[in-house]
Parts: sequence; C-alpha cells; structure tokens
Amino acid sequence: MQRVSLFGYAKTTKAIAKQIPHAVFYDDKVNQAFKDEDGFSVKPSSDFDPDSSDLEIASPGIPPSNKLISQAKNLLSEYDYFSDSAPLKIWISGTNGKTTTTQMMQHLLKDKGSEAGGNIGTPLAELNPHAGMWILETSSFTMHYTNKAKPNIYVLLPLSPDHLSWHGNMDEYIRSKLKPISMMKEGEIAIIPHAYKDLITSAKIITYKNEKEIADYFDIDINRVNFKGAFLADALLAMAVDKILFDRVNYERINSFVLDPHRQEELKDAKGRLWVNDTKATNIDAALAALKRYKESHIHLILGGDDKGVDLNELFIYLQNIDVTIYNIGSNKDKLSDLAVAYKIPFEKCLNLKDAIHKIDKNLTTDDVALLSPAAASLDEFSSYAQRGNEFKEAVSLIS
Repeated sequence: MQRVSLFGYAKTTKAIAKQIPHAVFYDDKVNQAFKDEDGFSVKPSSDFDPDSSDLEIASPGIPPSNKLISQAKNLLSEYDYFSDSAPLKIWISGTNGKTTTTQMMQHLLKDKGSEAGGNIGTPLAELNPHAGMWILETSSFTMHYTNKAKPNIYVLLPLSPDHLSWHGNMDEYIRSKLKPISMMKEGEIAIIPHAYKDLITSAKIITYKNEKEIADYFDIDINRVNFKGAFLADALLAMAVDKILFDRVNYERINSFVLDPHRQEELKDAKGRLWVNDTKATNIDAALAALKRYKESHIHLILGGDDKGVDLNELFIYLQNIDVTIYNIGSNKDKLSDLAVAYKIPFEKCLNLKDAIHKIDKNLTTDDVALLSPAAASLDEFSSYAQRGNEFKEAVSLIS
C-alpha cells in the first residue's frame, strides 16, 4: 500500500483524501494529532518522516520555504496527481482577471460538457474525469509545484507584481506563470501577452498587446461585446477559446454572463452619487484597471491594506496624471500618505474604511466617482476582500 502524505489540512487536500483512503495529513497549525470526522489522521508538521512516505501532495498555498516542502522526496502537485485521468485541459492564469475569464469560458462552453475548477474554488478531485473538458483557473503556486501536468490550451493574462513574498521575487513569479508553456506539445495552443513572444516551445503561440489584437486575430466584432474596461479582455479571451475549439463566436451568450460582485461593482447612494466596490483589486495592476475606467471623472479613491511589501511608485506615478483625492486606510496608510506627499497628491489619512466613506460623503458630487480599489489585500483588518466589500456596500446604503 502506497504511503501518501498530504501537506496542509485544507480544501484541496481534503478532496484528494477521499480518493486515497489511508492518506495522512500534516499541518503547521496542528499541535496534537487527531482523527477527523472521516477517520483520517491529522498530525503536526513536525511528525512528518520523509522515509515513511512514498508520495507527498501539497496544498497549493504552502510556500517553497516551508520545512515540509524541503523534506519531501516524492512531491507532486494536485495537477500532477490528476494529469493522466483528466480530459482536455484549458488553464487560465495571470495576475488579474483569471477568475472572471474562467467563469466566462465555462459560461460559453458548458453546452460542450465543460467543468470549471482549480483556484476558482472546486478542487480537481471533485471534477468529473469524463467531462468534455476541464477549465482550470491556475495559480502561480500550483504551477511552481507542477512538473508533469500541462494544458492543451493555456490562456495567460498580463502579469504584474503579486505574491512576491511567496515566490521570493518577480522573476520567480513570472517563471512559474510561464512554466507550462515549455512543457506543451505540437498541436497545443498558448495565448499569451506579447512580452513573452520569444518563448521556446513546441506549442503554437498566439500573442496580444491589447484587446483589439485579440479581437482582430479571432475575427470578433469588439463593438458587439458589451463588457468594458478590465472585463473586455476577459470576455475576448474566453471567446477566443470557444473559437479555437468550436469555430464559433456567440455574442448573445457572452453578453448574458453576469459578473461576480466585488469587482468594479457600481452602486448609487440615496443622493444618486456613484460608488464603486472594487475590493477585489488587491494589487496595483487591478487598481490601475479601475482607475483607467473612471479617469474622466474626479475620483475619490480608497487605498490601503496589506500591500505585501510591493513597490507602489508605479501606482502613484499614474495618480499624478488624473484628478484624484486619496483616502488612506489599513496597515500601510502611513506609507501611502508619505507617497502622496512625495507625489503631491491630495489625501486624507483615515481611521478605517467607514471613516473614509464618511469623509468622502462630505465631498462627493454627482459628477464624481467614489472608488474602493485598495491595491492591497484585506487581511490586516478584514476576514476577506468580500467582507471589506460588503462593509463598503452596507455603509453606502446607509447614506441619507
């Protein structure tokens, strides 16, 4: 019997365990061994013995610096474990937009028996191996550990600094994102930003610089696609895969897709003023996408949270060139305020999100836009970006 060790007691590994009856979990947060409700052994990480394990599968979020990873002798990723049993595989990755692109692609291809999973929330162990295809939102964490599995079609959205504390630096982050392309074979297709056009691979490479290039290459009438701003590229990439696989362009179906909340979600207060919940903008690139969408108006921008040590100068260089007032919140509000002074951008340092909304309420006109696009993660003050967005929406709804 193969001795299987699962690193991390989390959603991905719990799903895998249902297919491996005698697997043992090891987790840094466990202090004393116990049996869970399904009878699996869950042990402290310190109990792991590499000589008593034939196979190790890590939860994607565990960083390479973790001791379990350095001790493992037979490490596989979730994707590697299912590589032989999976159907046609489409992977979607990038810094921003991969969730929406995955959802849009599933919306277009579900009539062909597709199933969506991966980082989007459904572990591979819960997907049907006999589905027409798997559409997988794929994180840089997963690809770092994946050495066998590869996509048949790979869609890569633009890359910008993210998860640098996990990867160590930007070069390693990019290397993980590009890794699958080198493993792809003739007849397989990668749609990637033009910056990576010189990659060596047997796959067919299709590059793009902007939305127009995607639309032109795949003969899509961009004027018939209802999505704007950051969502237009997501829609076009989803449509591109539908065109590759089934030679069709379905405007009616893509336009019927309903966006998830918390990404450039517009709402009006009792005074008819526009507030935008873009709490999912947890990095610079996502915040820039929202700012570009509303740049014709004066923007009251709520910034701040856990920026993971990223250099924010790129964001402030852009802010210099638009009509904006910043309202700084979160654990990096002092850093943001110092940058605002250096770049001569009007700002308010706020106690918290509610205080920022209160200050904006005093200044907002019907021609302005109030934008929560924090360019930072939420876990310094909230349980999730969704909680941050819900608090924003609730506070706006109480304005009278």
